[in-house]
This record gives sequence, structure tokens and C-alpha cells, in this order.
Amino acid sequence: MIPNRNIGRLTLAGFVVGALLTLPLVSVAMPRTSAAASMQEDENAVSTAIQARLNKKQFQNVKVSVASGVATLSGTVDLYEYKADADKRTHKVKGVNAVRNEIQVTGSNVSDDELKQKLLEKLEYDRVGYGNAFNAISLNVQGGVVTLAGHARTDVDKDSALALVSTYPGVKDVVDDVQVDPVSIMDDQIRVKVARAVYSFPTLNKYAINPGKPIRISVQGGNVELYGVVDSKADKDAAGIRANGVPGVFSVKNYIQVANESNEKPSGSK
Repeated sequence: MIPNRNIGRLTLAGFVVGALLTLPLVSVAMPRTSAAASMQEDENAVSTAIQARLNKKQFQNVKVSVASGVATLSGTVDLYEYKADADKRTHKVKGVNAVRNEIQVTGSNVSDDELKQKLLEKLEYDRVGYGNAFNAISLNVQGGVVTLAGHARTDVDKDSALALVSTYPGVKDVVDDVQVDPVSIMDDQIRVKVARAVYSFPTLNKYAINPGKPIRISVQGGNVELYGVVDSKADKDAAGIRANGVPGVFSVKNYIQVANESNEKPSGSK
């Protein structure tokens, strides 16, 4: 027979053990619930901050959602410029680690051919007076998506071309494949020397008259590339020869096109 005193001790020990066994369940469950609620509050706060930055008329049809630091933008805007701006504004919000931009550009519908022609006309005269002859930026349009490629002399020249395209009605998206030429004093000197050599030639100085349609000169590490459109193959060849004779030039690739001719392969020298 167990004394009453021992029974009391056993009962107390059982109560303590039972209480201890329940503690881990409570201590684990509560923080998980609290962490989930805190995360949801943080995401709501980030979403509210994004919506505050997008509180503009052009973003009135844009919707925002946030999950695990990733902000998703959806809805519609009238211009690609607004889509890009919404992306930039969202990236600046504290707590945003990445942006998934699913905004659709509705606005004007313009055929690819018409859009390409209009944009080329604007791009030709972009940065006139700031050495635009040293930019050789190409443009293509497919399904309203504009792809810029080729070479820009500086980051400013590249950004100017991108801004010009982004603000034009009918552009649905922009792909940036433009390469900025390396910063080099030697290359800058070669650009000027090649320009003088080309435009001082009697049959080629006429291409300096129209600032939007020059023979374009791109230089990367002493390697020269020529672009543009000329009246004849003789003019094209003359430009290549003149550039090739400039001291310090390592190579010349002649991508100049001859008017009214197509599928002409680029020529090079050196």
C-alpha cells in the first residue's frame, strides 16, 4: 500500500510533466502565427507604399500585389513610357527586392512599318549638335516591340534614344541592345581624324550637309565601323579608304549602304 504522502508526490510530478509536455506545442505554434501575420503586415505596407508612388493619372489602371518581396504590376497604360516609369517608381520602394512588370500598353495601334519609319525619322536627328554622327543606332519593330541595337558614343546618347522611342504612341515594349563605345581619349581623337578624312574628300563632303543623314563613325579600341547611306558604291569605297588611311586605326569595317541597293554585304579592310 502506497502512503498518502507518496501518492500526493506522484500526482504532483505527473501534473508537472504533463504541463511541460504541452509547453513546446504552445511555444512553437504561437511564433509561427505571429511571423505570418507580421509578414502579411509588411507586404501590405509595401503594397501601400507602391500605390502611393503610383498615385498618378497615367497609372489609374495599374494594379499592385506583393509577395515575398516581389512586387507584381498588372493592368494597362497608354504609353510604354508609363510602364517603364511605373517599374522605376516601384523599384525605389523600401522592401521591394524585385519587380514583375506585367503591365500591358494599350494606347494607339500603329502598324510596324509606319512605326519604324516614324521612329527612324526622329532617331536620325536625335542629339544633332552633340556629335550625333558618332552614333550608329539601329532600330527594328515587330508586333509593336521596338529593338534598339548598334553603337552609341556615350551613355547620354543611348539614354536619349531610349527615351525618344519610349514616349512615342504605338510602342508596346522596348528592347535595349545598344552598346556604348568604351571611354578612350585615343578613340575620341580617331573619331575626329576619321571624320575630317572622310568629309574633306570632294565627293563625300556633301554627306555633312544634312545633320540627320551623315556617314556615321563608331570607334572601339581603335577599330572603326562606318554606317549610313550614300549615293553610290564609289562613295562607299572612298569612305572606307579614307578611314583606313588615318594613323592609329587598327581596322575598318564598312557597313555603309548604297541607296536603292539591298542585301549588300558589309565590306572591311585591314
